[in-house]
Amino acid sequence: MRPAVIVFGGHDPSGGAGITADVAALVALGCHPVVVVTGITVQNTQAVKRYRLLEPELVAEQAAALMEDVPVSACKIGMLGSADMVGVVAEAISGLPGAPLVLDPVLRADRGAALSEPGLVDALRTALVPRATVLTPNIQECLDLGDATETPAAARALLDRGSRAVLVTGTHAPTDNVIHRLYRSSSDEVIVSEWPRLDGVFHGSGCTLAAAIAGQLALGEAVCEAVDAALRYTWQTLQGAYRPGGGQLVPDRLYPLRAPRP
Repeated sequence: MRPAVIVFGGHDPSGGAGITADVAALVALGCHPVVVVTGITVQNTQAVKRYRLLEPELVAEQAAALMEDVPVSACKIGMLGSADMVGVVAEAISGLPGAPLVLDPVLRADRGAALSEPGLVDALRTALVPRATVLTPNIQECLDLGDATETPAAARALLDRGSRAVLVTGTHAPTDNVIHRLYRSSSDEVIVSEWPRLDGVFHGSGCTLAAAIAGQLALGEAVCEAVDAALRYTWQTLQGAYRPGGGQLVPDRLYPLRAPRP
């Protein structure tokens, strides 16, 4: 049996990010994704043109229909867009008290376009951060959610709110290598993971990473091991990234299903 992972997120028609990225990553890792669409974006590999959230009632119905039928082993949450949507999703996952939750707090697109309405950050802090097994913000998202000016203080504030672990990703930081830092509620130690920075600009790397962590948790890995395996998988997808359009590179998420690379 493939463990089922329920995914809440937006649809990216370019195939680069959002639920398309989540599905590909989870399938590649041996999980079965079930998907609740929260919003529709108008975008390609070059730009996000606009987005529209679905009616909260429709999102709630999608989740209820799936959860009454499929035993869920883990949950991954991406783009929610509004405080109302946070409330709907929080209510939906209240029926999964034992399932690990990976929260990717999508506040804006990689290209800088806002994907959120006023009130989203406060709603995430109140309703979903306390439920999260792993949070996966980039540095700016961590500062916004943690309401602090320094990353360590922001991460610790999120742990104090109830999250078990906060993985602050360093993709956007101006460093020679990409440096990720894992903060845990169970330890004062910060686990640093450093990866060679690859050439190019990638579309959907954050979605890939968060989905991979959820998949590893669904497969029974502990938090540290799940994060380590997901970081390794994500870096390899970026190493084999390709350009389907005229814009950003898309990670090769299905590489594990093909013959090993030489």
